[in-house]
Amino acid sequence: MNIKSFRTIFEYISTVFAAVLYAVALQYFVFPAHIILTGTEGIAISISYFFDNEWIFIALYSFFQFSLLLFGFFKISRRFVFRTLLIVGIVIGTLSVLPEFALADPEPTSERIILSIFGGILAGIAKAIAFRNKASTGDEDIPGAYFSSKYLKPVGTIAVIAAIISTAFGMTLDFIRTGRLDVVINTLMYTSIYIFISTETLNNFYRKFKLTLINVITKSPENVGNAIKAAFPHRTYTIRQGTGGRSKEKLQILQTIITHEELPNAKRIIETADEDAFFYYNDLEGVSKKYYIPPIG
Repeated sequence: MNIKSFRTIFEYISTVFAAVLYAVALQYFVFPAHIILTGTEGIAISISYFFDNEWIFIALYSFFQFSLLLFGFFKISRRFVFRTLLIVGIVIGTLSVLPEFALADPEPTSERIILSIFGGILAGIAKAIAFRNKASTGDEDIPGAYFSSKYLKPVGTIAVIAAIISTAFGMTLDFIRTGRLDVVINTLMYTSIYIFISTETLNNFYRKFKLTLINVITKSPENVGNAIKAAFPHRTYTIRQGTGGRSKEKLQILQTIITHEELPNAKRIIETADEDAFFYYNDLEGVSKKYYIPPIG
């Protein structure tokens, strides 16, 4: 078995794991804590809460994903859509067979906050694993993959926007069902905790759209630059002249902008091309939209 085949198998195993992990987060943390999800998932789960029937969520979740997958098919890639479809199918199947038992008491005065926090962590990790394997857990993550590539924003940004609509919808149904404002506000607080933690977890584990500037002080800028271009054909660099403050020696400063996803490999390449090079890097904001990042799919 060659390296490429092994990598493909590993990607599919990771994809399946992400799907199961996401289903576990929903079944044992999100549902018991009565959390409103983001996007169409939030609409589906709010309706299922209203009628107190989990199967309504499964049915609506399945229906909503179809139109979003069509968007991904035309705007992202077939591979992305196929793997996302695999995840969505596994999530639906896993939710259908997972047994019901309580990991914590979801009552507001007890451990609901624990369910919200750990649910957010597990969901964020599942989403990050899916994205790293050129897929998603569906819903707002599908347009999120597209708009992140277009506007160079972290994928979790779209989730926050989608959450505003779904949370407002869910809170309205909650008020109609209970007639109590305190229950609605309580749901909003725990939902906000979940959304914040899941989004931050996703953005910290999946750093494709976070950019960094590497400055390399070297006597062999051409060697370093050619090594960077060979490893990342879509990247280039700039060379500036410098003078050592102590030695007064003429040096070159090579600068290149890369993603956090590319950073570990870039550091290794620089050290291999010039073992005497000194380099440092810092995060960037506001980079031109013309900067190229390979699509997720």
